[in-house]
This record gives sequence, structure tokens and C-alpha cells, in this order.
Amino acid sequence: MDSLSLLCTGSLLVAGGIYWFVCVMGSAERKGKHAVQLSGGSIDREKVQDNYKQYWSFFRRPKEIETAEKVPAFVDTFYNLVTDIYEWGWGQSFHFSPSVPGKSHRDATRLHEEMAVDLLGVKPGARVLDAGCGVGGPMRAIAAHSGANVVGITINEYQVKRARMHNKKAGLDSLCEVVCGNFLQMPFADDSFDGVYSIEATCHAPKLEEVYAEIYRVLKPGSLYVSYEWVTTELFRSDDPEHVDIIQGIERGDALPGLRNYTDIAEIARKVGFEVVKEKDLAKPPASPWWSRLKMGRIAYWRNHILVIVLSFLGIAPKGTVDVHEMLFKTADFLTRGGETGIFTPMHMILCRKPEKTASTSD
Repeated sequence: MDSLSLLCTGSLLVAGGIYWFVCVMGSAERKGKHAVQLSGGSIDREKVQDNYKQYWSFFRRPKEIETAEKVPAFVDTFYNLVTDIYEWGWGQSFHFSPSVPGKSHRDATRLHEEMAVDLLGVKPGARVLDAGCGVGGPMRAIAAHSGANVVGITINEYQVKRARMHNKKAGLDSLCEVVCGNFLQMPFADDSFDGVYSIEATCHAPKLEEVYAEIYRVLKPGSLYVSYEWVTTELFRSDDPEHVDIIQGIERGDALPGLRNYTDIAEIARKVGFEVVKEKDLAKPPASPWWSRLKMGRIAYWRNHILVIVLSFLGIAPKGTVDVHEMLFKTADFLTRGGETGIFTPMHMILCRKPEKTASTSD
């Protein structure tokens, strides 16, 4: 294809994208529905760029990221910046899944989510916690699949609104409840859930033992907890500059206080009292590469990036949206390199059980 054809094709894609965007916004306005608007979450649109700069300032003061009191604001800012773009370009499930031959990305994602609740073995009507629910994609798939009552918690107020809107639209608001809160200090009673899962969420915790201890507290004795963790693998070498660059790129682009090594996970789970039932990297063969979706999305990224630039120029998208979109593209490259080198996995699965209470003995 010659350069003129490429230019024409690109122009048509952008024009078509703008037409689609305006139609979606107009339709949402007419019907009173909430659409993805490339806003800034709960940030005033005039302050999106300032918050983007604030987000990056955390990495210029890395010691502040590591403290529990700083991380919630850091993560909240991140999801205000990226939630709309995630939904627009990725979907309502903010996580990865192994590619499944013959299945769409959407179906592969759903199967990955359903496996989590299948591992918990809960029955219809059980009360299950989604620790770090985002806009609730996994919550809805799990509630529909299992019949369980799912309570999700996210620190981001904007995500709570999005999740509740999606739950109602899917006809699952009777099974799905969303709470705004910090999963390091959850507003739930002790021993109040029949099962707990977290899908690529606890990586945001400054100290994994703090969120695991809180999950242990709210889980009923004898019940199970499953988590898909972001970790470095046995192939990671801390003395390899390329490896370090990749991992730091993932951390900077995904609001992570610091990635943990796969060997840390079970040790921390046992430290807070869990019995480790099973541990497995779900990304390893025979699973197909989870990062293939990122590589396949490069053309879509450039189309969307041009669209975001135009929308920002026209004042439809807030100033700073272009920076955020570009950050996510760079992060996708680091994630792809992490997958291809095998030094990183976003789906190190650990299944834990809270021991049954033992009868106390008296003298």
C-alpha cells in the first residue's frame, strides 16, 4: 500500500472514530445512559493533566510509594486517569487471561474468571468477596456463572459508579454489590464471606501480608481464597539491566509499589495463617501466550491514539488524556516484553484455605 493510500485509510479511520464517538455520546445523552466519555474518573476535567503529573511524581519519590498511607491515593489517581481508556480499549475486565484456541478474547476472559469461583467451590446464594473489583467485569461473570452474591470493593469512587451502572444494565444488581473502600481496611465483619477472590488486584498493595491478613479476617473458617498475582518468575535476574528495565516499566505504568517474586506469595499466605492448597502459574504451557492480545492491538492503539489526539484538540477529551494513552501504550510494550522473556506473569494462582476454628481447651 502506498503512502497516499495509508494516509487516506488513516483519515477514514479517524473520521469514522470521531463519528462513532459523537454518536455514542449523543445516544447516551438522549437515552440518559452513562457511556465511556474519556473523562478523568472523579477528577475535574480541567485537572486531569495535573493529576497525570502528580501520578508520575510518586516515582520521583519512591520511598513514599512504599508506605501504606501514600499508596491508596496513588492507586486512586491512577484509576481515575485510566478507567475510561481501559473500558474503551480493553473491556470491563481489567486483567489478562491465557489465549484459548478457537475462543475469542472475551470468552477466554470469562472462562478465566469462572475458574476462580469454581476453585472456591461455593454454592448458589453464597456470599463472595471480590477484593479489588474495578468496574466489575469479573464480578458479573462470576455471579452469573455461580449464582453467588458477590460483593466487590474498589478504592476508586468512579469505578464504583461504573460498576453499579454495568450491574444494573446486565440485570445482575440483585446479585452484585459494590462498595468504595480500601481492601487494606475493609468495612466488613469478621468471618462474613463464604469465599474470596482477587484477580490481578493485590499487586497494588504496598505489603501483601496486609491485604492477605484482611482477607483472612473477613473469610469464614474452612472457606477458600484464590488470587491471581502479578509476580516476577524464576527467569528474572535482578543483575540483568534489561530485566530490571522491563519490570520497572511495568511498575511505573500500572501503579505498582513494587512487583514481588513468585516465591514470596505462598510464604506470605502462610505467615498470616492460611493453608496453601494449590499454587500454579496459569500462564505456563500448555496455556497460549496471554500477551498476544497486546501485540494484536497495536494497530488499534495507533488508530485510537490519533482519535484521542483529535478529541483532545477539539476539547471533547480532557487535556492530559493523550499523555495517559501514550503511557498505557508504552506499558503494553513492557508487559509484552515481560511475557516474551518469561520473567513476568500476571496470573500466578494461589488457592488458600482459612483453617477451621479449633475448640479451645481449658485447664
